[in-house]
This record gives sequence, C-alpha cells and structure tokens, in this order.
Amino acid sequence: MSTDTIDATVIVVGGGPAGLSAALFTQKNGLETIVFDGDETWMHKAHLFNYPGIGSVGGSEFMATTRQQVDAFGVDRRQGEPVTGVEATDGGFTVETDEGSYEARYLVLATGANRELAEELGCAFDDDVVDVGVEMETSVANAYATGAMVRVEEWQAVIAAGDGSAAALNILSKERGDHFHDFDVPADADRVFGGMAEDADE
Repeated sequence: MSTDTIDATVIVVGGGPAGLSAALFTQKNGLETIVFDGDETWMHKAHLFNYPGIGSVGGSEFMATTRQQVDAFGVDRRQGEPVTGVEATDGGFTVETDEGSYEARYLVLATGANRELAEELGCAFDDDVVDVGVEMETSVANAYATGAMVRVEEWQAVIAAGDGSAAALNILSKERGDHFHDFDVPADADRVFGGMAEDADE
C-alpha cells in the first residue's frame, strides 16, 4: 500500500449513474474529483427505455458512454479500487483503499443500497435509509448520499443521476459562495468540445 496521500476537492464513492453524474458536474466546473468505481452498478442488468433523451440502450452500453464522458472531462476514475473505509476529519474526509489514502473537502456516497459507509461515517438514518434533504447532504456536513441509499425501494437511473447532480450543485454553490447553476449554451459546446478535439489532435 502506498504511504502517499492523494488530495482532491471531491471524492465520489460509487460509479453508477448517481456517482458519475456528481463527478461530471463537479469536474467540468473546476473541482478536482476522484471516483472510486467498483463496477457493481445494477445498470449492468438494465435496459433503458425510460431515460429522457435515450430511446433504447443497454445498461452496460449506457455506463460505457457515461464513463467515457467523465473521463473526457478529466475525472480521476479509479475502477476496481474498492473503498475500505471513510472518516471525517477537520478539513473534510479521508478515504482508504488497499492502494492508498485519499483526502477531500467533500464526499459523495453513491453505493446503491449498500449503506455501510454512511453508517461508518455516522450519518443519520430515517426508516432504514440515509436521511438527506433535497440537496442530498447528510447529517455529516459536506457528506452527501444519493440514489438507493436514500430511498426505500424507489430505485431508478434517472432519479439516481438527478441525486448526483443535486449533490454536485450544492457542493459547487458552497465553493462559489452563491447559488450555482450548471446551465450550458451552444457556444459552451463549441468551446468545450472544440478544445477536446484540439487536445486529441496534439
């Protein structure tokens, strides 16, 4: 195990729709983000007909596209590196894996119905799910829970992605000190994706 500690602004535990959505929003808006993607998402058993903007796609294909998207924005996505523990610190959070130790100001938990890390962190629960508000923040400041962790049997990819986005927007609002809106216009697409194309050509 490495003795080095790797720092980021945001750590996301879980690489399904919620986790990758959160990572996409934070990284594309300038917050260094690490995602621990255990590839245990239920999406591998799914086929999407009910995700707006998508007519029909297999869950695994959807995940491959979403991973490609977050990777293109520079998310440090660590697939196959399971998180073994989380701890709140004075400056944020420490996340442990068998590979090393990671620190961040914000933590987003997106581990499906597995709520063990939320319990370890000391998050409040309500009716056996993690208790959060509409911004997805838990009772532990700057720690967020998403998707199936916060709902009883109401599990769906669009909802999960929305939870991740809500958590990310709250984090971005805290960082900016004002309400943050991730609202892009066509000129943004030309700038962002044109820049990516130029980088690929170099």
